[in-house]
Amino acid sequence: MSGDIHLDFTAKSNGHETAVPGNPAFNQVELRRINKRQAEVKEKKDGAVVTTVREKLSKDGNELTITTVSAGNADKITVWTRSGNVKTGGDLLAGEWTQDPTKTRMRQGLVIKIEPDGNDGVRFSGEFSYTARLDGKQYDVKSSRNDNVTLQLVDPHTVDAIYRRDDQVAQKDRWTVSANGQQMTLTTAGTLETGQHLTETLVFKKQ
Repeated sequence: MSGDIHLDFTAKSNGHETAVPGNPAFNQVELRRINKRQAEVKEKKDGAVVTTVREKLSKDGNELTITTVSAGNADKITVWTRSGNVKTGGDLLAGEWTQDPTKTRMRQGLVIKIEPDGNDGVRFSGEFSYTARLDGKQYDVKSSRNDNVTLQLVDPHTVDAIYRRDDQVAQKDRWTVSANGQQMTLTTAGTLETGQHLTETLVFKKQ
């Protein structure tokens, strides 16, 4: 971390103490990951907590809110906006994805292609196709039994897609991309024209 001061240390997010030598304000930290978008850092001086820092990332991954709590001082809240290399939903899913046959037994050999379309949108092509933005609005779907789709960014690694047919929700998909960006898991639940309910989990590898 560099700013008004420079700190250089490595810590695991398991809540265990890590030494921070050469720093006059504190000499130990405890880093704990709360969930995908939140973490807490306790800064300690000789075993005693002097400051607690809580970090929360926005759903789109572009805004970081840091709350600093220390004894004898009012809580300090700062908000940071990501600049440069901003990750959007289109960036998250972009690429050519091939189904991993070792991790599923259903619908073998699927290949899909997802391209950024600017303005946080994507062009999707596979068994069907569409162009849509991640804004929760309805967009037409081509070559599909469904009429339209809405996309919503859940967090920096997850996108929800809801498909409608005859103004009724017919299918819900959740796309989750791994931390290294090389694997994507699709969990889909839908209703066929026959009324049969179908649930699948498919795993794809980036080419």
